[in-house]
Order: sequence, then structure tokens, then C-alpha cells
Amino acid sequence: MNEQFEAIDVLKDGKSFVRLINSMGSDVDIVNGARVSFGKRKETMDKNDKVLIDYLVEHRHTSPLEHVSFTFHIKCPLFVTRQWHRHRTWSYNEISRRYTSINMEFYIPEKYRRQAKDNRQASIDDDSVIFQNGRDGKTVAEAIKNHTDSAYKFYEDLIEMGVAREQARMVLPQNMYTEMYASVDLHNLLHFIELRVHEGAQWEIQQYAKALLDLVEPAVPEAIKAVRKYRNW
Repeated sequence: MNEQFEAIDVLKDGKSFVRLINSMGSDVDIVNGARVSFGKRKETMDKNDKVLIDYLVEHRHTSPLEHVSFTFHIKCPLFVTRQWHRHRTWSYNEISRRYTSINMEFYIPEKYRRQAKDNRQASIDDDSVIFQNGRDGKTVAEAIKNHTDSAYKFYEDLIEMGVAREQARMVLPQNMYTEMYASVDLHNLLHFIELRVHEGAQWEIQQYAKALLDLVEPAVPEAIKAVRKYRNW
């Protein structure tokens, strides 16, 4: 299979995206992977095959899902990428700021969250989050944009002074967007999604996980139907 799906604006800012570049395999490949133990192979799906996929997903018999794989083109903030790279079952190639300074953009959300009191790695929605500097009260977004603009200007100044990109990039903030190609099989994709749609995961990566699930559904509709049924995602 080799299809180009429309990009999803994941963070609704006109900059972030994830798109499916290509996929290999389908529901019937999952079925054939499971039935090869009996020396059987099929070209099309029937009702019994759908029941089999449902059973495999319900009981987490995951090895047949590894015969389907996907490659995505992803644009996300650096801090999201660093969480993503914790999943070492994926293959990654990322844009390098040693080589290029083109298309540098930054993620500046409109809403901000407070730290959860009972969970060090979690946050909670709070519309009252405001940054006051004692002189000309700024919203959090305004303060972050000022900082980001200053850091980027400093980066450009370093380049003008003759500093190599590989060193100048160290002053750029973690909200800078990066791009990567990332490939993974269906089993490990679903493991990633299960961990990253959890309410304790950071909101931004939750949105990417949900988008990935939507993108692969046309390629393996029966498998994703069963996932949504048993995983409650």
C-alpha cells in the first residue's frame, strides 16, 4: 500500500502536523500472520477473519499486528519529540539544525495549565494562569513569545558573528518545532498510543497519539475497530 493522507493540524496552530507517508499491510495481513500456524493464507477478508482480529486484540495476541507498518511525517515541538524518542521501537530521522536554518517556527499555545498538586508529572487546566512582571502585566503567551523572539534573534546574531550552526542552535528554546520521519509496526504503534493517550500523559503528545490512530484507521479498519472497542480510546 502506498497512499498519501492529508496532514492533520494536531495542535490547531497552523504549524504542527502529522501525515501518513505510506503503509505496508492491511487487516488481511494480520489474519494471514495469525493463520500461518495452520498453513493457511487468504486474499480477502470474511466474517470469520473479522472475529479473529477482534479476538487477537481483545486478548492482546500482538505478534500478527507486527506484519503491518507505517511511516509518518511529523512536525512537533522539541519537547514532544524528546518524549517520543523514549519509544525505541520506532525508527527516526529528524531535521538537523547543524545543516539548515530554514523554517524555524515556535509553538506558543493559547491556553496554559497549572502543575497538579498530587502528581509531579501531570498538569491541570486553569484559565486563570496569568504572568505578571510587576510593570506591564503580560499574559503567559505574550511573555513566551517575547522570550522566543529574543532567543531566535540571539541565534541569528551568533550566526552573523560567524558561530557554526551546530553551536548557535544551543540557545534555541524547547518550543521550537522540529520535523521527523518515523516508522513503526502496528503493534508498537498501538503500545505508543495506549501510553500517550493516558490522562497522565502531556496534553500535547496526547493530541499526536489520537491523530495517529485516526490516520491508520483506513489502512486497518477492523483492527482499529477492535482497538476502540476494547481499549476505550
